[in-house]
Amino acid sequence: MDYNTTRTNLIIPEYGRHIQKMVDYCMSLADEKERNEFAEIIIDVMGELNPHLRDIPDFQHKLWDQLFIMSKFKLDVKSPYPILTEEEVYSKPNRVAYPKDEYKYKYYGKNIRRMIDVALSWEGDKQEGLVMVIANHMKKCYLIWNKDTVDDKTIFNHLHELSNGKIDLRESNEVLLSPERLQQNNNAAKRKNNPTNNKNNNNRYKQKHK
Repeated sequence: MDYNTTRTNLIIPEYGRHIQKMVDYCMSLADEKERNEFAEIIIDVMGELNPHLRDIPDFQHKLWDQLFIMSKFKLDVKSPYPILTEEEVYSKPNRVAYPKDEYKYKYYGKNIRRMIDVALSWEGDKQEGLVMVIANHMKKCYLIWNKDTVDDKTIFNHLHELSNGKIDLRESNEVLLSPERLQQNNNAAKRKNNPTNNKNNNNRYKQKHK
């Protein structure tokens, strides 16, 4: 018995062994005209195997590219399209550079840094109010990441570090919201932003004021 495991591997298995044999036979033809004519026949047969792709732009181009791939780029025939090279097909992709803005305390998110910059541009009570909003948001982010408890001093230390020492609550008497209150605020915000809840609330309001 002739098993597939004893045969050579197919370069593009989707076309099957018969198409691969046609490509191999085409490469063995010494006459240039005959070789080019047979290559056209192979392209027609490959197209018949994928009739649902005929309306796709550059479908013929793709077939010719696959023909050269199956010949391991050794088929010497004329192509109506630029001939692929092995380097173009099998070249390794360029390495993707990792973001360079790496910093500590990623669980706070980048928006915290932007908020800190805004707070530093404000003055007086307006600045103090935003700083407390930032600190409470940092505490909420920390609890989501750590799923435990956190001392306010830890948040103040992190805020001091993230602001490059320009915001310092470490020796202040400020008290941040409790984890339970932060969770309540978070749940309330979710309900407010839920379209279903808003619709139900509107319906109840209409019924009440009929």
